[in-house]
Amino acid sequence: MKLSIVATLYRSAEYVDEFHRRASRAARELVGDDYEIILVNDGSPDASLDLAIQLTETDPRVAVVDLSRNFGHHKAMMTGLEHSCGERVFLLDSDLEEEPEWLFEFSAIMESESCDTVYGVQQRRKGGLFERISGGLFFRVFRLLTGVAQPNNIVTARLMSRRYVDALLLHRERELNIGGLWITTGFKQCQKVVNKHATSPTSYSLVHKLKHLVNAVTSFSSLPLVFTFYAGMLISLSALAYIVYLVFLYFLIGSPPEGYISVIVSIWLFSGLIIFFLGMQGIYISKMFSEVKQRPYTIVRQVYRRKPETSDDRQ
Repeated sequence: MKLSIVATLYRSAEYVDEFHRRASRAARELVGDDYEIILVNDGSPDASLDLAIQLTETDPRVAVVDLSRNFGHHKAMMTGLEHSCGERVFLLDSDLEEEPEWLFEFSAIMESESCDTVYGVQQRRKGGLFERISGGLFFRVFRLLTGVAQPNNIVTARLMSRRYVDALLLHRERELNIGGLWITTGFKQCQKVVNKHATSPTSYSLVHKLKHLVNAVTSFSSLPLVFTFYAGMLISLSALAYIVYLVFLYFLIGSPPEGYISVIVSIWLFSGLIIFFLGMQGIYISKMFSEVKQRPYTIVRQVYRRKPETSDDRQ
């Protein structure tokens, strides 16, 4: 099979039919009938699954992977890639903020540059001022703390070669951040500036974004643990210097140390630091706990795909 188109479904009911129509048209123009469309239902609470199953009844090139519950966008995407079999795999969101027609431009770049991946990058991040500032801050902090050169404003849409997808699927983290995995998998990767549309409000709240940042950083770097070591050493040295200063005041100047409030503030400061450092280590320990159990990161309830007709069926 020449091409697999993979997309996830979550609150996507109003987009399913149009996405299928536009993705099918783009695939046919590029590779003829030798393609498949894989839709992964990530526990969507609306009618997305029912509409997708109806597509499988009329289009044998559509397959629906129904997950047993909502596992999250990144894990659903990886599950969709596992079920793909095309020589090239086009991954994108189904809400039409990313155009299925980008397939033509991505394919042309892949051919001309001989690269294994072509991914989209927004020239200007969509959303309001807070969305743009928080998004830019996320990528800067992620690069600073992990050393992974993930570009600003990268989008889901990407065209990948089979060998790149197979290499990507070798990563078996349970607490995964797919954006970092895209970069660390390697191979030659090319970017294409795209204009992402705003068809639906983001489902990422501030709390969700902070959780995503913590998960992304701790999945790719031990730098926060190294930071706690140096921060602890700096605090110890500063405390030792202050003790020397107090001894100097007491024995050479005759001024005994005093100040009840400064003692209380110091206790608060160091208690907070201790809790912070223990919490940082606890995050890493919890990740090890999750990884060693080797639980699957998604569970498939059922795969819907219409079997192609055989000569016996037509008789």
